[in-house]
Amino acid sequence: MIEVTPKQQIFMQDDVTTRLHHLATHLSQIQSLWTQGLSEDLILALVNESRYFIEWTVPDMVIADDIDRACELVDLVRLLTRWLFHWDNIWTDAEQKQSASVEISYWLQRVLEISRTELKSLSA
Repeated sequence: MIEVTPKQQIFMQDDVTTRLHHLATHLSQIQSLWTQGLSEDLILALVNESRYFIEWTVPDMVIADDIDRACELVDLVRLLTRWLFHWDNIWTDAEQKQSASVEISYWLQRVLEISRTELKSLSA
């Protein structure tokens, strides 16, 4: 069994809506750093932590019977993971960077929409 980290424990104390807002904040920071072309290390850290935020949030969404939106977030994890596997290519190719910036903009808006939807069912 995997032990819960202190960071995870603190994060999990929040309701799902608040967790989604934390995720949205990370996505916003990633988007901003992409457009400025700054801080590769910080972007990588935010991408990795965003994956954890989703991993720690999706199970409670499933318990709240919010399967469709939970699946959307799993798709976001897949995208972020794909980025990590192809990071060197993305970071050095202007076209791929632009594509990643567009994708993160979409996901930022989508996460914000999900966080505003049926708040009572997301408060697992």
